[in-house]
Amino acid sequence: MLATAEKATVIAAHQKSSKDTGSVEVQVALLTEKINRLTGHFHNHTKDHHSRVGLLKMVGRRRRLLDYLRRNSVESYKALIAKLNLRK
Repeated sequence: MLATAEKATVIAAHQKSSKDTGSVEVQVALLTEKINRLTGHFHNHTKDHHSRVGLLKMVGRRRRLLDYLRRNSVESYKALIAKLNLRK
C-alpha cells in the first residue's frame, strides 16, 4: 500500500490539472508504483503466491489502461512510457 503522502506526490507528478486525480496517466503511475513495491517484496518472500496473483491483476489492469491510452492519444502514451521508464 502507498502512504497518503507518497500517493499525493505521484498524483502531483502526473496530473493534468490541479483537480485531476483519476486520469489514465495518474492511474497508470499509481499502478506502476504499487507494482514496483510488490516486485521488491517478492525478492524477500518468494512463496507469497497470494500476493503474486494480485500483482498479475495489477499488471493486467495497467496494460489495459496503456492500451486505451495508446488508442486515444499516442503522444500521451509515448510521453508516459518514457516518464515511467516502462519497456514499451
